[in-house]
Amino acid sequence: MKKIILTGGGSAGHVTPNLALVPELKGLGYDIQYIGTSDGIERKIIENENIKYHIISSGKLRRYFDLKNFTDPFKVLKGIWQAKKIIKKEKPSIVFSKGGFVSVPVVIGAYLNKVPVIAHESDITPGLANKICIPYCTKVCVTFPESINHIGGGKAVLTGTPIRKEIKQGSRLLGLKICGFENNKPVLLIIGGSLGSKFINETIREQLEILLKDYNIIHICGKGNIDNKLLNVKGYKQFEFVSEELPHIMNAADVVISRAGANVIFELLYLNKPNLLIPLSRKSSRGDQILNARSFEKSGYSMVIEEEHINGKILVEMLNKLYKDKEDYIKNMKNSKIGSGVENIIKIIQQYSLN
Repeated sequence: MKKIILTGGGSAGHVTPNLALVPELKGLGYDIQYIGTSDGIERKIIENENIKYHIISSGKLRRYFDLKNFTDPFKVLKGIWQAKKIIKKEKPSIVFSKGGFVSVPVVIGAYLNKVPVIAHESDITPGLANKICIPYCTKVCVTFPESINHIGGGKAVLTGTPIRKEIKQGSRLLGLKICGFENNKPVLLIIGGSLGSKFINETIREQLEILLKDYNIIHICGKGNIDNKLLNVKGYKQFEFVSEELPHIMNAADVVISRAGANVIFELLYLNKPNLLIPLSRKSSRGDQILNARSFEKSGYSMVIEEEHINGKILVEMLNKLYKDKEDYIKNMKNSKIGSGVENIIKIIQQYSLN
């Protein structure tokens, strides 16, 4: 039996694409294990899937000044030693990395054990963790054609992003039932990313009374961001995070307001859901979501507005225009040749796995 070690963490976007690969890998007879941190979001998600989980130390990689920048490199070095030891013991045929700071020690640990590494980059430009990892990787799977120009050494291969099949198997009726909606208003789904978006949460809630006149609202607002004062508002359902119910909730949505992380926007494309993207601003990110969003806007899959240009009134106006023109966006998305990247990535994994 071949063995694969998966890694990736820090946010759900660095974990859930790994889960999309699991059914195919199991079908091919791979023994699947995972390396992550003790307190990262990846641990809970992976342990719920009954996958063997190994814990290592890892420091966060920051682009800004923080006193932890002086101590975290030592955590990374410790993590490399731990990952090297785990990989030497487990003897995997291959390692697959989805990025995030936990992936750096694992990728280097695999390289030191001469185990092939396949990485995946969701965004147009590589994140800091993947930039560090690329020299130690055998191949780097990418989602956008534009990404190939940002990865040297002939390592990039266009695969698309892995999307779980079950996301398409949700029931609209069950989604409406989960949310307790009792009328036929169109459903607006708001997704602020796995950690939530303070900006989007506040902007939506400021306009809630106006929005509820025309829409039922599902609001995935992030951990600790439930507004208790709004718990009993009819037609407004809040979630911190959604896991098992997500396919039903996404299938219930008629239109979506979302951040522009690559995983979520490709899920929206996969489901043909008209969407208004509000990417993370350059003030609080490296600008990757802006590039993702503009690429989707250019292809006719999304409306886009950046934080600096938005207020409650503009948001409502754009949302209503999106709903009015939703059939045009659905048609463009249906004509897209981009699907789930699971099959392409599995082929790469099989090609480079050690016997």
